[in-house]
Amino acid sequence: MSTRELSLDLKEYIVDLRRSIHKNPELGLNEFKTKELIIRELEKENIKYDLTCETGVIAYIEGKNSGNTVVLRADMDALPVEEETDVDYKSQVPGIMHACGHDAHTAMLLGAAKILNNMREKINGRVKLAFQPAEEIGGASYRMLKEGLLDDVNTAFAIHVLPDIPAGKASVQEGQRMAGADGFRIKIKGKSGHGSMPHQGIDALFIASSLVVNLQALVSREINPLDSVVVSIGTFHSGKKANILADEAELQGSIRYFNKDLKSVLPEAFKRIVTKTAEMYRADVELDYRVGINPTVNDKECSRIAEVALNKIAGEEAVYIQEKIPTGEDFSLYLERVPGVLAFLGVGNKERDTCYPLHHQKFNIDEDTLELGSALYSQYAIEYLNNIE
Repeated sequence: MSTRELSLDLKEYIVDLRRSIHKNPELGLNEFKTKELIIRELEKENIKYDLTCETGVIAYIEGKNSGNTVVLRADMDALPVEEETDVDYKSQVPGIMHACGHDAHTAMLLGAAKILNNMREKINGRVKLAFQPAEEIGGASYRMLKEGLLDDVNTAFAIHVLPDIPAGKASVQEGQRMAGADGFRIKIKGKSGHGSMPHQGIDALFIASSLVVNLQALVSREINPLDSVVVSIGTFHSGKKANILADEAELQGSIRYFNKDLKSVLPEAFKRIVTKTAEMYRADVELDYRVGINPTVNDKECSRIAEVALNKIAGEEAVYIQEKIPTGEDFSLYLERVPGVLAFLGVGNKERDTCYPLHHQKFNIDEDTLELGSALYSQYAIEYLNNIE
């Protein structure tokens, strides 16, 4: 049987897994029930595995013949979001929800585990199945790589569901796919005073407001307009009373970018704008700039292999061209070490009300696409292992 035939046979199984995980969401590094579910399903198939990062699992499928090694990765963690859907499998945990599709990723990779285990006699090489915790909060991917996840690996492949893409289609194109992401916290220290006599104080709220505007000059006047950069202020806290000048203000936000060369440019330019703005108004400032993940970039040859795999399981009509997305993804760490692909799997279906964006309280997916994801995981591994020397 082909990978797609096997995935179609597993359709109900994969959906049931996804719903079970969806009902019991767990935040990053607390995915203990999810880990136990993964282990239980792997042991049913007699698939060997190791544990990592307390809640992560790495499973192994050995092909009949020796060869290259492929890593297939799925993230596991949920988000601190209160679910507002009315589905039967709605989250049973107050304030926590699988609003980014990691329940689907885990279920699809477990489906792929069954498929590849069934087809191991036709595989030349080895497949590692990486069930990764804590994608949303970061840290686990660094540790898994430090522990040697990719030491003997030739390529890495992951899937992320995306409601922007129609259900039944997928994007596997080469190049920039998701953004790099840095974070920052700025604390302005001024001098309090009466609102009627601003010349006697140093208005931290006014200075922070100036910074909100000045930081946009980083995008419009210091970065090549052909390079996409977004500076967003997410929180602004200042002031205690209407007629008192604020002596402190705090801003927190993020920077997103696609050009890896900007990773070294942005922090210094950001620091200069912040410090000079504060200096201009006689204030002191504390800046905590946190360099985060790099952009996610798909390898050209691996994208070609992924498209061959997608064509084989779903036909040319399933290939979808999707613009790059300005959110971040720690799978970029894998792709910095080995060539590979992050695929976007379409789950959007207006008739089934599954077009809400990622991280939305009403986010849901068209579950008919789950088996396609399992087939794509499996077929990519087979195409790479059986055709790349």
